[in-house]
Amino acid sequence: MIDFACKKFDLKEVIRCSLVITKTEFKIIEYLMKNPDKKFTAREISQKFKIGLSTSQKAINEINKKELIKRSQKNLRKGGYIFAYSIKEKLILKQKILKIIHDWTKKVEAEMKKW
Repeated sequence: MIDFACKKFDLKEVIRCSLVITKTEFKIIEYLMKNPDKKFTAREISQKFKIGLSTSQKAINEINKKELIKRSQKNLRKGGYIFAYSIKEKLILKQKILKIIHDWTKKVEAEMKKW
């Protein structure tokens, strides 16, 4: 928990809010962080979290668009391919979150000066 005057913030909520991601997207990121050397398909993720494949695909697409995860292609023996996902380096994610928080702090300071 992070104390701020009259409110306490859970770090997970700060991260979710700063990255503008859903609870499902955050759970996927956390899972990938716990397994940094592995790659998972949307189907594997949907099975892990007991969510529909389309829900899994939508969440993965959103966090991939935000460049929070890496996508690689697995070629199938019989032809075709599937995508597999892994986490980016934790340091990169931390830097991204800290920049967002820093930019927000600067905006608050600017508004306080006007007040």
